[in-house]
Amino acid sequence: MPLSLPSWFILTALALLSWAFFCRWLLTNPRQEPLVGLIFRGMQAYVALLHRVRYEGRSHLPRGVNAGPLVVVCNHTAGIDPLLVQAACEFEVRWMMANDMRLPRFEPFWQFARIIGVDRQGRDTVSAREAIRHLRAGGVIGVFPEGGIERPPETLRPFFAGVGLIVSRSKAPVLPVWIRGTPQVDRAWESLWTPSRARVTFGPLMHPASGDGPEEITRSVRDWFREVSGWPDAD
Repeated sequence: MPLSLPSWFILTALALLSWAFFCRWLLTNPRQEPLVGLIFRGMQAYVALLHRVRYEGRSHLPRGVNAGPLVVVCNHTAGIDPLLVQAACEFEVRWMMANDMRLPRFEPFWQFARIIGVDRQGRDTVSAREAIRHLRAGGVIGVFPEGGIERPPETLRPFFAGVGLIVSRSKAPVLPVWIRGTPQVDRAWESLWTPSRARVTFGPLMHPASGDGPEEITRSVRDWFREVSGWPDAD
């Protein structure tokens, strides 16, 4: 039995509404681009299914794609850490990453993600200047100030004062993020396919005093992690 004209009208309207909803859902991502939307939604499904991530303190997250200037400071437990944090944010985080971890065969991905490479073999001012420029332009930077993955697990490594320098020069607030429950594997990249029960806690924004120097800022941020985690210092 052929459909009547009103039935065709209703089906067409439903199809158009469904398409509009899908497009809006796809474009609701940090860059508001369709390809990024596919990657972003896939990433959210991935961390939810494989890592069973649970978030706390999401009320502390700035809303919208224009959240900067902002420095996201995280402890470092596994290679999966940046994906766990980005999956919860409406804004794009440009991560600072050690150049020796930046595998050449993945260079197209590093370029797409706009990673800021860091030379941790010496005094690196190029990456700090790029981070400060991005913050002054209203961007968001992600930093792992421990400079490496925590070993042994559930300990805090010393924080490099570079994070305090970036904050003091840019005058950006700090969003502290405590990560735990990620895979304990020998190589950082193995965490990408190893299941876990990850937990991510977003702390309240920190606004260092105008007179604080890099060392004072770094110390106050690390004190937050020590207090919220209860973890001891690594040797």
